[in-house]
Amino acid sequence: MTATEGPAAADGDGPAADREPSGGSRGDTVAAVVRQWRAVHPGLDTGPMEVIGRINRCAALLQQAEDAPLRRAGLTRPEFDLLGALRRTGHELTPSELARETFSSGAAVTKRLKQLSERGLVERRGDTRDRRVAHVRLTDPGRDLVDGILPAQLAYETAVLSGLDRPELGELAALLGELLGQLEGRLGALRA
Repeated sequence: MTATEGPAAADGDGPAADREPSGGSRGDTVAAVVRQWRAVHPGLDTGPMEVIGRINRCAALLQQAEDAPLRRAGLTRPEFDLLGALRRTGHELTPSELARETFSSGAAVTKRLKQLSERGLVERRGDTRDRRVAHVRLTDPGRDLVDGILPAQLAYETAVLSGLDRPELGELAALLGELLGQLEGRLGALRA
């Protein structure tokens, strides 16, 4: 199956309901769910379920696994994402900018910033022109923590993905990037 054919055209002989779920030979849990739905509704195209179900299942497993290097440093993934946003942009950000950078709610960012500030990893300062606005920056210990964790975190993520070879990883990253770009555009337009 090529990326342009999609799940429903994989075998070229009719609807997706007439074929084995993609990945079924690996025995993943989504393949079993798809087989069950096909037994209940044999005429339905379960192709979208095969993709979205696997994305959701992978995300859930990755979240359950917790990122070992982050856990050892006493950080959650969302906290590291905030610290990482400040480090990679290289300048102060407002809580609203951090929310956009990390795809988080304002309330979640506020809570995380309070915790990170109490640990001495970030500092907040008020805006000289607008007292309602705060600017957040990494402290030296915060920057050192991010710089120290990042190599170990990337090594951990490499190990998580070690079942795929470099060409497969490149293809998967490209396909997910294409899907993400489409969804961000489509879903962003729906929210407007």
